[in-house]
Amino acid sequence: MIYLALIAVATLLVLFVRQRYNYWKVRGVPYLDPVFPAGNVWGLGTRLHLSEVLQKCYEKLKGKGPFGGVYFFLGPTVLATDLDFIKTILVKDFQYFHDRSFYYNEKDDPLTGHLFTIEGQRWKNLRAKLTPTFTSGKMKLMFPIVADVAVELKKCLVTEKDDGGEVELKDVLARYTTDVIGKCAFGLDCNSLENPNAEFREMGRKIFTTTPFSIIKLFFVQQIKPLARKLGVTVLNQEVTKYFLKAVKDTVEYRESNNVERNDFMNLLIKLKNAEPVDEGSSRSMEKLSLNEISAQAFVFFFAGFETSSTLMSFCLYELAMNQDLQDRARQNVRDVLSQHGSLTYEAIHDMKYLENCIFETLRIYPPASILFRTATQDYRVPNTDFTIEKGTATNIPVLAIHRDPEIYPDPMKFDPERFNADQVAKRHPFAYLPFGEGPRVCIGMRFALMQTRVGLATLLQNFRFTVSPRTRIPAKINPASGIIMAEGGLYLQVDRIGDCEVEIK
Repeated sequence: MIYLALIAVATLLVLFVRQRYNYWKVRGVPYLDPVFPAGNVWGLGTRLHLSEVLQKCYEKLKGKGPFGGVYFFLGPTVLATDLDFIKTILVKDFQYFHDRSFYYNEKDDPLTGHLFTIEGQRWKNLRAKLTPTFTSGKMKLMFPIVADVAVELKKCLVTEKDDGGEVELKDVLARYTTDVIGKCAFGLDCNSLENPNAEFREMGRKIFTTTPFSIIKLFFVQQIKPLARKLGVTVLNQEVTKYFLKAVKDTVEYRESNNVERNDFMNLLIKLKNAEPVDEGSSRSMEKLSLNEISAQAFVFFFAGFETSSTLMSFCLYELAMNQDLQDRARQNVRDVLSQHGSLTYEAIHDMKYLENCIFETLRIYPPASILFRTATQDYRVPNTDFTIEKGTATNIPVLAIHRDPEIYPDPMKFDPERFNADQVAKRHPFAYLPFGEGPRVCIGMRFALMQTRVGLATLLQNFRFTVSPRTRIPAKINPASGIIMAEGGLYLQVDRIGDCEVEIK
């Protein structure tokens, strides 16, 4: 009887797997043959990053329709391969694909209830409240905070360089962005540039520290989100949660008790907590945000901003180190603009057009958000086809694959900032470049990310030369286990000071 029961269970499992793996075939959708148990994502997290896995799938499915069918383990997933269809998902028919469907649990894991994860009308309402905090006017007010930290970045790199000349830039730049966002989002002087083991920096490291158990747990809760919420399952390190909740609580209490106002993100969040208008002169009433809600928004600002921007900066310097002529041109662009403006100002960094091209080209080759995740919130009939994407089906847009598609970007792994000259951009499909997403759910912090990146790179290029060192890995290998695109084993470069070209920072 035991043997018969085992055989029956095994038979049912086989039939279930076959039924799942026939999902795309029976619907007539072009698909890739899956292999149990990983489906089409073999090598994920061990040999290849998820975006590299999907790049291989994209190359096989492109041209066979607006999308293809792949399997993430047992889960059927839409892989968008046509740029017009991607535009439809992100903009035209956004109402069908407005959710990312990531797990969050505001009750037991309050920091997960932020703008990136929440869904439906709640997301729409929160986005409307937060959008005024990221205008160019608000960025200009925060600029002096970023510029002050950039001065500390220069001092830090002088110290690191004097220890031997070869510097692991990813860590140094992560400390820079940690200090910037710590000040802007939490009102804290983190001092991680001065002290690499500062508590705030340690918490940042813990956010991105994963274990086999934590990865399995996250995958598990993604499959059974409603049940996981009922069971009170948490996904964030609870030490991290306690630290950030306390940091926000203490900052809010201090500022409100002492009538302290600063030109930073935390000040704007406090206004939202008290249902005060963020824009001066506005009389529009709005609901209050709770302390936990503003803590979650400050947390995602840090979580999404410090690692992505530091990775962007380190990859940009890596490419410029291997292309000295381009580095010289970027440096001259910085110096010419500073000479015209007389100081490093918000307006000056936006006039550094060649440096901007270098940043955009880095985002093309190494997009930190290398996949855009969406989920169909209702059945969706794909225009001009007989295909229907069923409610609840995961829909992925492979940004890395698009950015490295030789039919869109010839010789895609060549670092060529000229690709982002205005005439070249005008020739391309507008959805061939998606480093921050697009449409109503485009990255809300894009302006801030670019501001801190421009300031950091301008400061470094005017004072240092970057060249490859014996420990520079060429080509850079993407860490397969990371959530975003980052270099495996760090990013080492030789750093040499090239004289003081100090200008006043305003």
